[in-house]
Amino acid sequence: MKAIKVLTISGSLRKASFNSMALRTAEALAPEGMSFTHADLHGLPHYDQDLRDVEIPAAVQTLDAQVRAADAILIATPEYNYSIPGVLKDAIDWLSRMPDQPLNGKPVAIMSASMGVMGGVRAQYHLRQSLIFINAHVLNRPEIMIGSAHERFDTDGKLTDAMTEKFMREQLVALAEWTNRLRADH
Repeated sequence: MKAIKVLTISGSLRKASFNSMALRTAEALAPEGMSFTHADLHGLPHYDQDLRDVEIPAAVQTLDAQVRAADAILIATPEYNYSIPGVLKDAIDWLSRMPDQPLNGKPVAIMSASMGVMGGVRAQYHLRQSLIFINAHVLNRPEIMIGSAHERFDTDGKLTDAMTEKFMREQLVALAEWTNRLRADH
């Protein structure tokens, strides 16, 4: 397998975020040849066309460069009010308005972690809609929705659920295969 650079994006800004824990777990479970960098959405402003017309903020330029440098993206999102957090939507909106939109054609896998039993399924639906519109190539399966996340991670942020770990491994292998398949098509 050719080396794959994965950019992880957590839709949660919370220090003890279950979604950030899930991304750290995924990195530890990744197949050989995958390397990871992490986007930081702290300091990302709300999308504002007037602001963009004057100057693209530094935090947006950094995120844009990270997405461009990555071969694939792995997003973990919480569910806020049946949808994705505003900061994640702002990140997508900023990226979608960059020159040569960097998510266009990019392979993306998504997961979600939530204290609710549904594990963020509604947030994933909305996230998929936004990503499909901007022509990101979203991996369909396996889907990872970590319900009752507070029961699936220990106090050190380590995943304790073997089935979720199995699905994460499968998703990362599928993301690697998807990325390599898309590379071959170009």
